[in-house]
Amino acid sequence: MVKRTTTLSAVFILFGIMTTKAQVNIGFEVSFKEPQAHYAEVKMNISGLVKDYVDVKMPVWTPGSYLIREFEKSVEAFGATSSGKALKVEKVRKNIWRIFSEKAKDIRINYRVYAFEISVRTPFIDESHAFLSPTGIFMYPDGFIKSPSTVTIVPYKTWTKVSTGLSPVEGKAFTYTAPNFDLLFDSPIEVGKQDIFEFSAAGVRHEVAMYGGGNYDKEKLKVDMAKIVEQETAVYGENPNEHYVFIVHNSASGGGGLEHLNSTTLGASRMGYASEKGYKSFLGLVAHEYHHLWNVKRLRPIALGPFDYDRENYTTDLWIAEGFTSYYENKYMLRAGFTTNDEFLNALIGGVATVKNTIGSKYQSAAAASYDAWIIGYRPNENSKNNSISYYGKGEVIGILMDLEIIHATKGKKSLDDVMKAMYLKCKKLNRGYTDAEFKAMVEKISGESFTGFWAKYVNGVDEVDYNKYFGYAGVTISSENIAPGKPYTGIAATLGNSAITVSGVDRDSPAWLSGLNVNDEISKINGLSLQEVFEKVKLSSPRIDLDTIPIVANKAIGDKMSIAISRDGIEKTFELKLQENPKARLKAGIDPKATAAQKAVFAKWTEK
Repeated sequence: MVKRTTTLSAVFILFGIMTTKAQVNIGFEVSFKEPQAHYAEVKMNISGLVKDYVDVKMPVWTPGSYLIREFEKSVEAFGATSSGKALKVEKVRKNIWRIFSEKAKDIRINYRVYAFEISVRTPFIDESHAFLSPTGIFMYPDGFIKSPSTVTIVPYKTWTKVSTGLSPVEGKAFTYTAPNFDLLFDSPIEVGKQDIFEFSAAGVRHEVAMYGGGNYDKEKLKVDMAKIVEQETAVYGENPNEHYVFIVHNSASGGGGLEHLNSTTLGASRMGYASEKGYKSFLGLVAHEYHHLWNVKRLRPIALGPFDYDRENYTTDLWIAEGFTSYYENKYMLRAGFTTNDEFLNALIGGVATVKNTIGSKYQSAAAASYDAWIIGYRPNENSKNNSISYYGKGEVIGILMDLEIIHATKGKKSLDDVMKAMYLKCKKLNRGYTDAEFKAMVEKISGESFTGFWAKYVNGVDEVDYNKYFGYAGVTISSENIAPGKPYTGIAATLGNSAITVSGVDRDSPAWLSGLNVNDEISKINGLSLQEVFEKVKLSSPRIDLDTIPIVANKAIGDKMSIAISRDGIEKTFELKLQENPKARLKAGIDPKATAAQKAVFAKWTEK
């Protein structure tokens, strides 16, 4: 009888909690009283949450951008009322406001958000438009992250349009609903007078919202973006969206993108669409971010969802989430007909060379780079190039190697495509992300080979890659030559000021490193000559200097010595450098004229349209 009573009590308590949560209604209204001053006015209404106090929280980061951004720092004038009566509010943590609601049934919260950081991952507001990156705008009641909410946008008087992946509420202008806060936080909102056009591909309606003007051709973009969508959907066998939104911010020199479940935000150069290079660059960005609707949003590392918005969410698998996406960006551009086989190869070899020439690739693995994204990847310092590697670049290289190994092992019957599709379906079935071990197991299942050694060398290790082995599977040869044969090398990156050259970087084990030169040293003389004498006949297009290209250095021979006088914290010092040959390499790809039928079959599978 005791156990039965306890069990029934637990059921009633659980039922009470479920009933309470079911009765809670959360709604937002966002308006813009002073857009020229970069402010959003936010009203948050909570009803049915009858407690002594309610904690509301703002995320400190945004998924897809692995840095604690402290969005709460931009909140001001936070206050709460119930039935017109002011409620006591206390800030109990950096991103948590406690409202002493005294069991009030309805709570109205008001606050302002300052938004003046231009990026694809942060809110920005001015007189021309508002970009609402949701994690920097909306709060949620603690414990109610899974609760639905509605959002009403009140555009500024000269604005007429709203673009978002959120579902509209029928019969209510500019009002949208989210089934939970994870989806709300994953749905950016563009408000203004953006140029909107649509196209259909893979059975999905796609909306493109262009802000900032530009020399883009809408009809051409409709056709070419659709090609990318169709190619990507073909890999996974299905497109999980009914509606997808591209929010494109065109600026003088824009770039970058951030993925979301059924939308993306892209930065682009407004006048870059007319050139072949600029146009292909934009399509490549589209291909990259669109691929994320599968890879990372649904086919995701287990640590990346459900999210903890209060702190870092660590994973060792960003090399898959981002690096493989960088690789597939090139594959989709090839498959959609925007690049040739030669261009595809050159793009891949360029990526391989970048990793090979990054000093930090010898010290940090792809898995470690993923885990350290929060402290190094998004927060590099002057020494990061010497001790770290990009999980984008190293992940792309791993993707190339893995794809070629699978195609070779299966004699052209399978490829990395099969792994990605199988893992997507597995994540969908299990309704969770994958572990590193599960991804490795799937690679081994598809390929029929053990990848334990591969993982140890290239994922968790920093072994030098035998590129000729892997590219050789496809009959592709890789040749290497010194990037500056016979030319001297100091290992110094610097910036030119009015009276001194300031050292901004020192390569590990370079002449500058070995001599003791430091970042922030101010160079006043080189080989006894003043800067005026050194640069008398030198024309610079940028204040950033590659010291090795200056005649006084470039005309030296490898093994020569040179002196550099500097000022460090007001103390004059002179260092002697013994010049070395530049250790960086230039890689070139070629097709083996004696390629076997098996190699040609691998190449055909690898580059199939």
